[in-house]
Amino acid sequence: MPGEFALIARHFRRLAGPGALDLQDDAAVLAPPRGRELVLAADAMVAGVHFLPDDPPEEVGRKLLRVNLSDLAAMGAVPLGYLMTTALPRTLPADWLGRFVEGLAADQAEYGVSVLGGDTVSTPGPVALSLTILGHVAPGTALRRAGARPGDGLWVSGTIGDGALGLLVLQGRLAGDAAGHLARRYRLPQPRLALGQALLGLARAAMDVSDGLVQDCGHLCRACGCGAEIEAAALPLSPAALAALAAEPGLLATLLGGGDDYELLFAAPAEAAAEVEARAARAGTPVTRIGRFAAGPARVRVLDAAGAELPLPQAGWSHF
Repeated sequence: MPGEFALIARHFRRLAGPGALDLQDDAAVLAPPRGRELVLAADAMVAGVHFLPDDPPEEVGRKLLRVNLSDLAAMGAVPLGYLMTTALPRTLPADWLGRFVEGLAADQAEYGVSVLGGDTVSTPGPVALSLTILGHVAPGTALRRAGARPGDGLWVSGTIGDGALGLLVLQGRLAGDAAGHLARRYRLPQPRLALGQALLGLARAAMDVSDGLVQDCGHLCRACGCGAEIEAAALPLSPAALAALAAEPGLLATLLGGGDDYELLFAAPAEAAAEVEARAARAGTPVTRIGRFAAGPARVRVLDAAGAELPLPQAGWSHF
C-alpha cells in the first residue's frame, strides 16, 4: 500500500469539494449557508460488526455515507459535507480502497455532498471507518427525539425488517427467492432525506431506526416521558419479509429488533394523519402509522390483533 499522502492524493482528493482546500491542509474552511444552523452527526463502521469482511468495498463506502445521511434525515437537515477517518490494515487487497472510493463518489453525486477532510491511518485490526456528517436547517426547526405526546400517532417510513433479514441471508442463515433483495437492503440503506425535510414543523419527534424498531422507539419514549404501543399487524413488511415470516413465524422478533432498517420513526398529532400522508407522498416515501404514544411508563408494548402484548426476547442491537 502506498504512503499516507500518496494514498490521499491518489484516492481521496477526487472526492474533495469546496472548503476542503484540495486536502492539502490540516483542516477545512467552511462557511455555512446564511441564516442556517449546522447539524452534525458521526457514525463508525467496523468490519465484522457493521459490515461483513467480504462485502463489496464500493457498497461499504456507500453504506458508510448513507447511515450518516440517515442521521441528518432524522433531524430534517440538508446535507452539506463530511469528514472521514479510515483505519486500514496493510494487508488490505490492492483494489479495496479504489473500489471503496468509487462507491463514495457515486453516492456523493447522488446526494450532493463531498468530503471536507479527515485522516487515514493503518491498523493491525480489521477495517475501521468513521464519518462525521454536516448538514443545516433553519434555526430552531430541527426534528428532535423529545416532543411526542400521549395520543400522537407513531409512524415509520418504508418497510421494516429487510435489513435484519438481509444480514441472515449474507450469513447463510436464510434463503429464498428474494435473498438478493434482502441482502441489498442490508448493504445499501435508503436515507430518507426528502421525508425528514418534509416533516419539519409537523412531526413532534423523530429518529432513524438503526438498532431495531422496538429499541429505537424506546429511545423516543424515554426522551418524551411516555409509552408507546406498536400494532404488530400494522407493520409495513416487504413481500420478501412477509414470505420469510410466513415460513418461519419466529422471525417476528428479528423484524422488530434486528436493526439496519434506517427508516424514519416519528410522532405526529393524531389529527395530522392526512397531512403526514400528503407530505410523504410529495417526498416520494411511503409511510405507515404503526401505533400510538400513550400515557404511562416510558416503555414499548407490541400488541397482537386482539390487543394482547407480545413477548419480545430480542429488543434490539447493543454494542456492549
